Amino acid sequence: MAGMSTSLSPIAVAFTGASGIQYGLRLVECLLAADRRVYLMVSQAAQVVVNMETDLSLPARPEEMQRYLVEHFGARQGQLQVFGRQQWMAPVASGSNPPEALVICPCTTGTLASVANGTCDDLIDRAADVAIKERRKLILVVRETPFSTIHLQNMLRLAQAGAVIMPANPGFYFGPRSVDDLVDFMVARVLDHLAVPHNLSARWGDAG
Repeated sequence: MAGMSTSLSPIAVAFTGASGIQYGLRLVECLLAADRRVYLMVSQAAQVVVNMETDLSLPARPEEMQRYLVEHFGARQGQLQVFGRQQWMAPVASGSNPPEALVICPCTTGTLASVANGTCDDLIDRAADVAIKERRKLILVVRETPFSTIHLQNMLRLAQAGAVIMPANPGFYFGPRSVDDLVDFMVARVLDHLAVPHNLSARWGDAG
């Protein structure tokens, strides 16, 4: 698969401050393993959650975070790029150079609301706005429970605009044995919608 990523558009991933950062980290790991280029955006709240829910300690500066994650994931040089929250010259900020898709994983209900209302206060919001207006795939892995009427209205509004609303609701029919199995179930669903091949989980109806 060497060289595949050079002929394919990057996939953008955004981490926001919802619990469940393991979903986002595993998604990035799998995209890199599939030889895809990844644009990564990390909210300030997400950095706090990473420190709370994992053994990682992300540096605050985008350049340092990029070096840290490239080493952590074993990514190739140039395969993973990290952009700061106000880095308006990033490719994801313009419809003239949009990524193939954007996945916000995990997605807070605050980010959900910002995207649903076209608020572009930071690069994550702007990247989502670009994805919608350019008709690129936008996947929001919302992590909250229960959902209020406001949350549901925002999800409906985005679904009507073409976004894929994919709450972090893993299935149990495949007999998961660990938290990692549940994480992989959700990441597999995201990868399916991105048309990225994987072997993370068994498919419904497959023998064995």
